[in-house]
Amino acid sequence: MSIGYACLTVGVPQTALKSCISKNASNEKLLDLISYNLNSLENTIDYNIENDIRLFRISSDLIPFGSSPVNNLPWWDVFASQLLLIGKKIRTSGMRVSMHPGQYTVLNSPHKEVVKRAIEDLNYHTLVLDSLGVGVEHKIVLHIGGIYDDKRMAIQRFVTTYHGLYDAVKQRVVLENDDKSYNIYDALEIATILKAPIIFDNLHNKMNSCDEQKSEFYWINECKKTWQKKDGHQKMHYSQQDLKKKAGSHSSSIRITEFMSFYEELDRKDIDIMLEVKDKNLSALKCINCTTADKNIKALELEWSRYKYKILENSPSDYVEIRKLLQNKNNYPDISFYNLIEGALRKESIAENSINAALHIWGYFKGTASDKERISFLKSIENYRQGKTSNNAIKNSLLKMAVKYQKSYLLGSYYFVI
Repeated sequence: MSIGYACLTVGVPQTALKSCISKNASNEKLLDLISYNLNSLENTIDYNIENDIRLFRISSDLIPFGSSPVNNLPWWDVFASQLLLIGKKIRTSGMRVSMHPGQYTVLNSPHKEVVKRAIEDLNYHTLVLDSLGVGVEHKIVLHIGGIYDDKRMAIQRFVTTYHGLYDAVKQRVVLENDDKSYNIYDALEIATILKAPIIFDNLHNKMNSCDEQKSEFYWINECKKTWQKKDGHQKMHYSQQDLKKKAGSHSSSIRITEFMSFYEELDRKDIDIMLEVKDKNLSALKCINCTTADKNIKALELEWSRYKYKILENSPSDYVEIRKLLQNKNNYPDISFYNLIEGALRKESIAENSINAALHIWGYFKGTASDKERISFLKSIENYRQGKTSNNAIKNSLLKMAVKYQKSYLLGSYYFVI
């Protein structure tokens, strides 16, 4: 089993993607953007390898205007060597990547121009994966589309259009149930016709269920039947409801107790789980650390080094409890550790705790910061006490110093990003 995340990283330097508006998309600008984005992707892949994350969704925005006439560059040739290098890292590490076109890639639209653009978009996604040199087990996830007042006709249009796709595209496309139009029964019906694999999305199934009597584990096992050996391990999407937002909204972080209950009831290791969650790699690491067979306290200690100052800011009492929890080096208190972190992150920090955490981090710069930086920092603390500035202003000044003085320990801290 591999557990992964989608598209973007949280708290990992030099992994962001860039784009531009179409009127600024000159060839020179596009070459710069593609180069930047490929470097970011390579940095992300390196981060995943270093942290044993073996499932990752590549953003559709990797190549700006990749399926649009706005970009007429042969980017697959221009950047061939770097694409193959990234692909080699993916393959040799045992990582599995995927892509997921957006909501406007609709094969069953009654409008020919919409379908034409959808086909071009699928060709683009296929070209990205082909250019990386990865096998057909690295998939493109696709929703079926709209109903357009006639579901049976819409399904027939999807099937007809699908049959007309290039073979290279069909080998990669997998279908997914959605939260409004096509439930898991619908998706399985279409997959049976097309002999295509199905991804089960648990939150979509809760929003758009076809049979309340059948558990999600029943449907997961039914979907397994659509996956052939060439497709690799069955894959699914897992997310949790944000308890403070409208139904269907993804949670900010994966609640570990809830995930472990699902994982234990699933009782299978021959399936890959893509987490769809706002804190991305943070939740992926959490779930990996709690399901790994290698129960090494060092993994939790590394996580603690990333979380500690944010926890100190939100809840000094939880900070103390976590430090006590990690004192026994022969223990591996993974669930308790992450439950304490989750509880602390739900708490609102107060000014006194925020200042305390900022002063702890300032300690890294005492011996290196200039007099001007020292005076500026202490003034920002006082202004924050008096309500004249925000805590974010203090964090930004500390982050600038961490970058300037290359404090790698701090640059990896979640204090600056959550």
